[in-house]
Amino acid sequence: MAAGGKTIAVNRKARHDYFVLETFETGIELVGTEVKSLRQGGVNLKDSWCTIDNGELFVKGMHISPYEKGNVFNRDPFRVRKLLMHKREIMRLYGKVKQEGLTLIPLSLYFKNSRVKLEMGLCKGKQLHDKREDMAKRDAKREIDRAMKSRSRG
Repeated sequence: MAAGGKTIAVNRKARHDYFVLETFETGIELVGTEVKSLRQGGVNLKDSWCTIDNGELFVKGMHISPYEKGNVFNRDPFRVRKLLMHKREIMRLYGKVKQEGLTLIPLSLYFKNSRVKLEMGLCKGKQLHDKREDMAKRDAKREIDRAMKSRSRG
């Protein structure tokens, strides 16, 4: 994320379930009430993913809660939203997704100046043993930190 930005939401599950090989910053096409809802933090990236259809990039499964004061202007919370990226970048991603069997996963949503940006990752799925390995590393690091902390006190 760039400086001067405020994080709206982070997809923690993505880094647990996938190896993130590369990250990209994209713009996202929203309507006014969706932006107001984002300012209140009403978004869920947990089960979302990105697809490429006819040379255009879309995010699916992203839930933006309806804005309370939005009445008739509110849109469907799960509607498909277009992502804004250069055509050649989209085509390069399309090639990698098709050839190497990778996935495009939204990692975080944030404000950059007054615009909403989505950080998207080119990801490879983790197997169960990879997840266990990550948990073991995390536990070992926690134990080392604990031991260092108690040692510095004593």
